Amino acid sequence: MAEPGLAVVEVAAADDETAFAIQELLAAQHAIAPADRTTREPGKPRVRPRCSLGLRQEPGS
Repeated sequence: MAEPGLAVVEVAAADDETAFAIQELLAAQHAIAPADRTTREPGKPRVRPRCSLGLRQEPGS
């Protein structure tokens, strides 16, 4: 990446608890706009939250 900016991250996890734990790990390293819910595709054994990471900002800003 030539210049840091915004990244959209989609996580596939077995359940909501795992998905949000991964989101918390990302939040410890980057400023994020967290997902408040997950989505599930019918027939698929996973959930997906989508969050945006601000790669120019410090965590907590």
